[in-house]
Amino acid sequence: MDFDVTQDWHVASPYDFLRRLRHERPVFRSEHLGAYVLTRYADVRAAYGDARRFSSKGSLTISRSLTEETRARLGEHGSFLSSFVANVDPPDHTRLRRSVSRAFTPRAVAALERRFRELNEDVLDRVAGRGRADFVEEIAHEPSVKLTAAFIGVPAADEEFVQRRVKEWFQLFLSPQPPGRQLELADGFLTYLDYVDRLVVARAKDPQDDFTSLMTSLIGEELSHREVVELISTILLGGNDTVPNQLGNSVLRLLREGQWPVPPERVANAVEECMRIDGAALGSFRFATTDVELHGVTIPAGELVLLSTDSAAHDETVFPDPERFVIDRPNADAHMVFGYGIHFCVGAALGRLQLRTALDVLGARLPGLRLAEGASVAYRRSIVGRGLPSLMVEW
Repeated sequence: MDFDVTQDWHVASPYDFLRRLRHERPVFRSEHLGAYVLTRYADVRAAYGDARRFSSKGSLTISRSLTEETRARLGEHGSFLSSFVANVDPPDHTRLRRSVSRAFTPRAVAALERRFRELNEDVLDRVAGRGRADFVEEIAHEPSVKLTAAFIGVPAADEEFVQRRVKEWFQLFLSPQPPGRQLELADGFLTYLDYVDRLVVARAKDPQDDFTSLMTSLIGEELSHREVVELISTILLGGNDTVPNQLGNSVLRLLREGQWPVPPERVANAVEECMRIDGAALGSFRFATTDVELHGVTIPAGELVLLSTDSAAHDETVFPDPERFVIDRPNADAHMVFGYGIHFCVGAALGRLQLRTALDVLGARLPGLRLAEGASVAYRRSIVGRGLPSLMVEW
């Protein structure tokens, strides 16, 4: 058996497979991924902290599955994310991280909580009377999309366009697609980049109170124009995709475990345990800069390496009885869904705030939430993400 994103089990329930790897082949060469895989918690964490041997440079540009025609269509943007903060090593990483962190101060993040609560209440005002909805399509995404758009500075009229393009962004680079579909997605992606580019140019001329204006003000001093475009593009991915996916995964888990609604005093830890057991992010890629000897296996220099945070979060040496959901698990927040070390996600505080606030509001407004009768559950297929395209619920 190998990592195989075309199989449903790969995303939905890979844990027996990952457990065998941790016990028998902790450094595993995946032919399907074309990469070595680290599955033990200690090894994943050590690799995150070792930028000298496990380089981030180019690690997010997972375009090896793209056809030559698609690469030609993308041109210079085939290496998109080449300067994104999670895709570079120090000293570039240090400079980019310092710039981005200016927008994620504790005060700034806290100020967003009230607005996000209002956005969740607005959605529920519209759907609560119906007694039934697709949680993913009709509840989970809109508040996060709107909050992220306001934070970045995307006009309300453009939110739907950005959300659609971000989905195409994800499919093109992080999910296997047939050749014809790749070309369609490539065209959409180039349109998206052009949009973000024009937003940056507009804010340079007429600054507003938003993230884009703050980053644009640093062009020429700390950042390049391209770096700003890529930062904005990727934060939009988190708000339009990763956070809503995690909320969907979390609500499904809580409903299945009979833990709904979550008492307010348990929400913060419940969020961490949901991320641990059903993380929306499955891992990060790195490149070995030198031959790395680990558990009797040599990872040759230049090889791609997947740091499987999904496996690490189910490592029984760190999380006793890891397949069991424990809402008050003492070390639930030791998961690495947000990465670790210098590449710890710059938006982690905002993501956690959104998840806590959403569960708080949803629990208060829809205490009788349950899975719809006969609802089928299937995860979308992806190399690095876990998310539900649909989740029918009733109340």
